[in-house]
Amino acid sequence: MLSDQELERYARHILLRDVGGLGQQKLKAARVLIIGAGGLGSPLLAYLAAAGVGTLGVVDDDVVSLSNLQRQIIHDSDAIEQPKVASARHSLKRINPHVTVHAHQIRLDAANGAAIVADYDLVVDGSDNFDTRYLVADLCEQAEKPLITAAVGLFDGSITMLKPYEVNDKGQLNPRYRDLFPHKPTPGSIPSCAEAGILGALTGVIGSMQAVEVIKEIVGLGEGLVGRLVLYDARAARFETIKYRRRHDKD
Repeated sequence: MLSDQELERYARHILLRDVGGLGQQKLKAARVLIIGAGGLGSPLLAYLAAAGVGTLGVVDDDVVSLSNLQRQIIHDSDAIEQPKVASARHSLKRINPHVTVHAHQIRLDAANGAAIVADYDLVVDGSDNFDTRYLVADLCEQAEKPLITAAVGLFDGSITMLKPYEVNDKGQLNPRYRDLFPHKPTPGSIPSCAEAGILGALTGVIGSMQAVEVIKEIVGLGEGLVGRLVLYDARAARFETIKYRRRHDKD
């Protein structure tokens, strides 16, 4: 149940016919795991906390550095050298004291990942490296957890949702991450933001889109991004959508 204070806090959600009090209670009951408390994770975490998602898990083994603050808006100057998960938890509790935040100050790997993923209803990947993205996709497929994954480049970003353990309206299995990206890029072939730079506000656009998709999935409204990859080109101010499907030769 929602307290009187929560009813007032979430009043603008509750007024929405497609959310309402029942939808807000679903948000409160939800457990969402976020991989990465950086550029994508910052707006994502902030909006999910503000929306009243009851339990948020944050996985990150890094500490806050001065160069992070150009885009990682959940952290501030006083948090430099602090663990990102601790800084994020502090910020989220200030945003919404009704939200429970679990800080996982680890680097996700095959050994620890399965147990962590199993404890949540939905996973959102905001990591900055391909090893983690492929790992998270595999863990979520094995655990049958919905995954909303996104990535950003210098001036562009992408987002999609994965439910490869379910079938579509034609009775066909939904695509995997490897159906979209069959081959992991070789190390060093794609420069990191530390090497090439990144437009800070771009991460806000894509991270906020991830938050919208999380809320939609929890409440059960609208159409998700399963089988659809949304691309955003900041320089051209243009969105495009690419449809993709399961590669049956991999089954």
